[in-house]
Order: sequence, then C-alpha cells, then structure tokens
Amino acid sequence: MKIVILDSYGANPGDLSWDRLSELGDVTVYDRTKAEETVARAAGAEVILTNKVVVGRREIERLPRLRYIGVLATGYNVVDIVAAHEHGIVVTNVPAYSTESVTQMVFAHLLTVTNRTEHYAIQNRNGRWSGEPDFCYWDTPLTELAGKTFGIVGLGNIGRRVAVVAQAFGMKVAAVTSKRAEDLPVGVNKLTIAELLATSDVLSLHCPLTDATRYLICADTLRQMKPTAILINTGRGPLVNDQDVAAALNENRLAAYCADVLAEEPPRSGNPLLACQNAYITPHIAWATREARIRLLHVAVNNVVAFAEGRPVNKVV
Repeated sequence: MKIVILDSYGANPGDLSWDRLSELGDVTVYDRTKAEETVARAAGAEVILTNKVVVGRREIERLPRLRYIGVLATGYNVVDIVAAHEHGIVVTNVPAYSTESVTQMVFAHLLTVTNRTEHYAIQNRNGRWSGEPDFCYWDTPLTELAGKTFGIVGLGNIGRRVAVVAQAFGMKVAAVTSKRAEDLPVGVNKLTIAELLATSDVLSLHCPLTDATRYLICADTLRQMKPTAILINTGRGPLVNDQDVAAALNENRLAAYCADVLAEEPPRSGNPLLACQNAYITPHIAWATREARIRLLHVAVNNVVAFAEGRPVNKVV
C-alpha cells in the first residue's frame, strides 16, 4: 500500500515519528505541499494524509487509486466530502485530541488580558521594579474573574471543557448551543445569542464554521456587546470579521480580542488586527502542544490501521 503524507511539518516537525505507518506499506512524507504539487505527489497512492492541503474534486478525480484520505485535524473542510463519497473514498478525522490544549490556550489568552504577566516580566527584566519607590506598582488594569459572566458559543468537547474551567475560576457561565437546557452541564445557563452578547464579560467562540456562523462576530453583533468585554476566538478564523473587530478595538467599543485563528493564515501583513494594541494574536498554536500532537499522530495512524483491516473508524464519509 502506498501512503503519502502531504504536509507533515505542522503536526510533526521532526520530534515525533511516523514509523508505525511503515509497517503498512511504502510511506512518503512531505513537510509541505503546494496546491499545484498535490496530484503529482499523491499519484498512485491508495492512502493520503493531509492537514491543510486541499483535496478537492479536481484532485480526487485525478487520483484513481485513492481509497482513503486521513485528515490530521478535527475539521475536515479541506476535503471535498461529496466527491470522496461519489468515488467510494473513506475520509477520517481525529476528533477531540486537542480539547485540553485548546482550553488551556483560552485561559492563557484571558489571563494575558486580565493579569498582563508577560508585560510586567518584560518591564522588570529591564529594571523597572528596581527603580520604583513603593513595594509594588502597576500600570495596567488588573481584573478578577470571579463573579464575571463567561459566555460560550458552542458546547462541543472544547466548549464544555472551557465551561468547567471558567466555573473553577468562580465565573458565571452561559452558552448558546443547540443542546436542550436540561442537557447542559450543571451551572451553565442557556441563552439566545442576543442575550449572550449583551451580558458576557468574556465571550469565547467554540462553534463550527457554517454559513450561519460565518462572520458571527461583525459590526452588528459587536454593537450588542459590552465595551468592557473580552472576545476570544480559538475556533475558526472566519467566525469573526477582522476589520470590524479592529474598528471596535480602535474605537474602544471592545476591551480586547484574543485569537489563535484568523480568516487567512498566515495573515497578510496589512491585517488590521496585527497593529491593534489590544489584540492578542497567537499563530494557530492552541492545538500544538507536544501532548496533543502525540495524541493526534496516534489516532491518525490507528485510523489508517483500522482502514487497512477493513474496519474504518472516525469516518466522516
């Protein structure tokens, strides 16, 4: 069996191993693959693994031997699911591998805004504290989370875990979700989106990207939020209109925007959020702890093993 990994580097820049796949067949690993290289590199492969390389109808129709596409992520929008189904190709993903790591990033971002530890650490490396007349100093607002309202859009694996951690900080938790109110975790209040926007001190996005949620956060919804609110996006970049959020930050209609994802990655140098003082942007790394990547590779390889044994798991089609 010929196996091709189209873009290994993001998940495995060399500190982990694909050796288990070699037990199943001939494995070729590419760090990165450009769109125009996909068909040539995957030619003759029965199995391909992809993280962000698009495998669309064009690619599928030019790869007659292809029988399996393994997505090295939870989201599988990089694959044309309809075309894969028409050609009898199994598509799998890796669900829930990054729940703990993404949750951790949500609160790393939040605490960056409320406590500014890096800001003070940098100042004090440069001698600021040593020159102060008092035993302490602060030049930013410092905010206690207990008693504040933490709003969540989407209560999947990550959203539910975020709710638990927010409650551990003593926060009141509310959510917009398709789940019934009686099925929500204890202490989580179900609200409409309008209610959540109006009452959240912190709003964290954990919903899938669909036609209904694209640009969920835009000029209109930002006007419904508290000007003191902190917005966090570790879900999908296009849930947020970057231009509108930048404008709200610059006009002091939003206290802070914390994002690990942007609509375009890597962002163009002119993205307005990159220059906003109260925008805290990390480069899509919430999922990338070593522990999460070990889980990712383990599940991805097991998915291929299960397929080879005729019992595919984690199928999306």
